Parts: sequence; C-alpha cells; structure tokens
Amino acid sequence: MSLRQKPYLLKYRFFPFSEYLKEHFPYKVHKIPLHAGFTCPNRDGRVGVGGCTYCINESFSPNVNGSYIPIKEQIEKGKAFHKKRYGAEKFIAYFQSFTNTYADVKTLRSCYEEALADKDIVGISIGTRPDCVTDDILSFINSYTKKYHVWVEYGLQSIHNDTLKHINRGHDYKAFLDAIHRTKKTCVNICVHVILGLPGETREDMLQTAEAVAGLGIQGIKLHHLYVAKNTALAEEYFRGKVQTLDIKTYVHLAADFLERIPADITVQRLVGDTHGNFLISPIWKASKAEITAGITSELERRGSYQGSQCNVSAPIMKDHSSLYSEKSKLQTVEI
Repeated sequence: MSLRQKPYLLKYRFFPFSEYLKEHFPYKVHKIPLHAGFTCPNRDGRVGVGGCTYCINESFSPNVNGSYIPIKEQIEKGKAFHKKRYGAEKFIAYFQSFTNTYADVKTLRSCYEEALADKDIVGISIGTRPDCVTDDILSFINSYTKKYHVWVEYGLQSIHNDTLKHINRGHDYKAFLDAIHRTKKTCVNICVHVILGLPGETREDMLQTAEAVAGLGIQGIKLHHLYVAKNTALAEEYFRGKVQTLDIKTYVHLAADFLERIPADITVQRLVGDTHGNFLISPIWKASKAEITAGITSELERRGSYQGSQCNVSAPIMKDHSSLYSEKSKLQTVEI
C-alpha cells in the first residue's frame, strides 16, 4: 500500500481510528464508554482471584467510580459531553469496564439494547476476554451487524504464555486464538489490546507479538504502555523492585516498531494508555496523549517508514457497513 493510496499514512504514518470512521460514517462519530455492572471471571473465582496484576478498572474507566448509573443515563451524559466538546453527532456505545460478555444472553441483550435504544447510537463496541465468548454469545452479537457497526475488543496483551501467567491473565494464547478464529466466522469487527513493557519481556518478545497479531486478519488494534496503578498486585512488585516501567523515548520507539510490523489496514484505536484520578504510580511522563502520539508519528517520519512498512502479511478484510449510511453525505468525524 502506497502513501498516495492512503494519504493519512503520509500525515500520521499510521491508520487512526478517526480516519477509519471517516470511511464508514457520513457524520461525526464518537465513542461513549460505559460501565454495565459486569465483573470478571478472573476476580470472582471462576478463573482466578485478584484480577490481572496491573488492573484496577477505576484507573482507566471513570464510570466505575461511585454508585452504578443506569446505561441510559450514562448514554445521555456521554452524548451531552461529546456533542459540546467535539461536535459529535452520532455515537458508538463502548462497553468498556470489566468483562462485557460475562453473562447469559438474556442479561447481555438487556444491557446492550438499553444503549442501542437511543436513536443516536449507530454502533456498539464490546470489551471482553477471549475465554468469555461462547458461540451462542457470538451469534447473538453478530445479529446486531445487520443494523449497527459492531466491534468486539479482546484483551490479549501478549502472545507469550509465561507473561500471561506472570500477570495473572487467567487464560493462555491458545484460548485467545480460539476466540479470534470463531469471531472471524461472523460479521463482527475485531480489535485486539496489546500492552508494551510487560514484566520480563524484551523488545524481541514484544515484536513477536506484533508479528503474530499481523497475521490474525483483525480489523483494529489498541496499544498501551504498562503503567503501575495504586492498589494493584503490580504496584507491590514495583515497590519491591521487581518491575520496571518504560521511559517515554523507549515507548515511542517500541510503538513505532510495532506499527511497522502490522498491516496498514488495521486501524489503530489507541496508541497510549492513560489513567483517571490519582491512581498512577509509574511512569510519570510529562506529556499528553496527543504529544506522545505526535512523537510516534515523528519517529516513523524520521525513519522514513509507516505502519506496515516491515509487514509482509496481507491486509485484513474490513467489515463493510457502508450500505447502512447515505453515500451522498459528507464524511466527517472526530479523533477518538
């Protein structure tokens, strides 16, 4: 794929989700993060207890704090905020907190449709674990693709089983591959979450994850840097000197390395993690998410490279929802 074919590769050096949305919607679209009251099998004892060593949902999902707010109310507040701040017109309901397929289909239907009942919701994105998606649940989620833009977001973090065990993920790489294989039989778009800088991993380990992800035939990727948050098992390791976090320069280089190795048609939905409130212990970077993203673009530009420049894997097939929307409207969006 040449820079001329995809002008955004010249501007950003990667495929931002904002550009993806421009290609799929005739109006400005923004994601609204939601907390549906689910928990996680790695917390309640079904798979494990304590959760992943780095995880405290309150640090990155503000809706988890305080008393539970009905989904309808979360949607209304989210719409008002994004309309005022970004001029958003339509929205994707993003079920973000904990494991959002960890229930029976009847319960899931009630949660999802409370969000989809809003006339301004045009899509749904469901964050979950690969060991919590049965065929029945996938079939149910797939039924929404006839009317809505649908994503499932799977937490992978790493392909290395030793790492997954260390961070107490509660599943192995094989379980992840099984979920990807079954989801690819549907019309649901797939986004995969990866963390760079996990305990014990070398640059080579992380790039092996990039190369494995490149061959999955997925549609989206989210990259996060490992950060240490208060009240986590990882924080205990950190204070014992067992964990080191990345400095900003190292992360920028690693993110650029990762992007070079994945197909240019995988849309990048996030390039850096962030925290809310006062949860963050390390690393303390004196830079905004926008500045870090710009730094990654600058690094790729310095190298004379771009997303996919070191990838020999064929680009994934993007699920086509364009028939749902007017082709005559001017395509616009805001960056998410």
